Amino acid sequence: MWWDERVSARFRRNLQPTLTYWSVFFSFGLCIAFLGPTLLDLRCQTQSSLSQITWVFFSQQFCLLLGSCLGGVFKRTLAQSLFALFASSLAISLVFAIIPLCHNVVVLAVVMAMAGLAMGCIDTISNMQLVKIYQKDSAIFLQALHFFVGFGALLSPLIADPFLSDTNCILSNSTANASSNLPHIRKSLVPHHPGNLSHYDLPMKGMVVTRVSYAFWIMALINLPVPIAVFFLLYKERMVPCFNSSSHPLLSADELAMETRPVDKDELSTPVHRAQAAGGHDDLFSCCQSKNFRGASFTYFAVHITGALVLFMTDGIVGEYSGFVYSYAVEEPLSVVHKVAGYLPSLFWGFITLGRLISIPVSYRMKPATMVFINVVGVLITFLLLLIFSSSVVFLFVGTASLGLFLSSTFPSMLAYTEDILQYKGCATTVLVTGAGIGEMVLQLLVGSIIHDRGSYSFLVCGMIFGCLAFTFYALLVFFHRMYPKPSPELDDASPAKAAVSDDTGQYQR
Repeated sequence: MWWDERVSARFRRNLQPTLTYWSVFFSFGLCIAFLGPTLLDLRCQTQSSLSQITWVFFSQQFCLLLGSCLGGVFKRTLAQSLFALFASSLAISLVFAIIPLCHNVVVLAVVMAMAGLAMGCIDTISNMQLVKIYQKDSAIFLQALHFFVGFGALLSPLIADPFLSDTNCILSNSTANASSNLPHIRKSLVPHHPGNLSHYDLPMKGMVVTRVSYAFWIMALINLPVPIAVFFLLYKERMVPCFNSSSHPLLSADELAMETRPVDKDELSTPVHRAQAAGGHDDLFSCCQSKNFRGASFTYFAVHITGALVLFMTDGIVGEYSGFVYSYAVEEPLSVVHKVAGYLPSLFWGFITLGRLISIPVSYRMKPATMVFINVVGVLITFLLLLIFSSSVVFLFVGTASLGLFLSSTFPSMLAYTEDILQYKGCATTVLVTGAGIGEMVLQLLVGSIIHDRGSYSFLVCGMIFGCLAFTFYALLVFFHRMYPKPSPELDDASPAKAAVSDDTGQYQR
């Protein structure tokens, strides 16, 4: 195997919780990408205007950010975390099942807000729990976690595509004229940003003809095994109230040997013990309490802030690029035909998913700090070349694929790097998840308004500026890492800081 026996043994001991957290992130990905391509059919279902239905985007994104901030509240015990994941993953299946029954745009926005809250909780809790389980070995498992969100984001549009309307799904006298614009509008909505659609006029009244309900019911069924998997993990950990009185099963010979040997504090054998041993990882509001600031150095805050700012920029680039690359391609000077330009967002997300898959083995051999450096420099160089060859359609496709690869592993690598600096204490996971969510929402709105005022070329200029800022904040993070106080050798062996810096088997040290 391409990882050593120690990491492999640790993975085997935590196989069920690890697979469960990965599957829950698949739910997150499944829910994040379906809205763009299905929004026009949902507009018909709710008989609303384009400007009204695009508020559904905002309700989902805002509540996703809110859920990310609140997700840390449920981390205090393993039971709370698992029950929150169970409720969130079950809520996503229920949302998929309920969406076809929403015939009012306000009701649909409320349902999508619930989905956003569930997605935010999943985002924060899953990252936190994997960091708690694997600590200094968490990078490779975080890379795999974020591969599953990309896989889900690729799958849901493919499920929806056969059920999307080829013509306008509200039949009226103006249907023929409106239908000619439908492919252009649909591609403008993929995958995150509604774009500037106010100049399109589609009928709001008439006979509704859409089969998109079947897509949502299929996604609800596909997602249903995820809450079942979380429930089985709750049952295994004896946290289900009806079944928590059962006696403990006899240990196998290997498990008995594991229990009777002296315990390596860096490899506590159950998720419950690790949840008790790992420090920090509070929710955003607990992190801001003054008691957490006592005795903290300046660099403690600087590491949190600069790490969050790097993800603010890089996740913001993901949001703004996927949202506006189609609009940029169809405008002058490129003037790419609409059907061809529609492949750009899919290409971008496809290479993000491919990059996350490649990063799983790479993260074992390469330090997270090095991976983040490669990512931000690659983003910067790609935007520079996109500006230089701004009239080349071929390079736009090459640059889109390159940008997806470089952005793919930034979040899990930054999370592993920052947690490692802080010796798995503090609030790094919560602060970084929140910063990334704010960046994705804010930079989309900012770039949208700039493109509207300054033209499509400003799309690449904004990306270049954001890339420069991401590199600057990363350089500051490395600087503060150098200044951050090293753990004292007198630390108790059971402390998370001691576990984080203990020398391990050669290949995987940070």
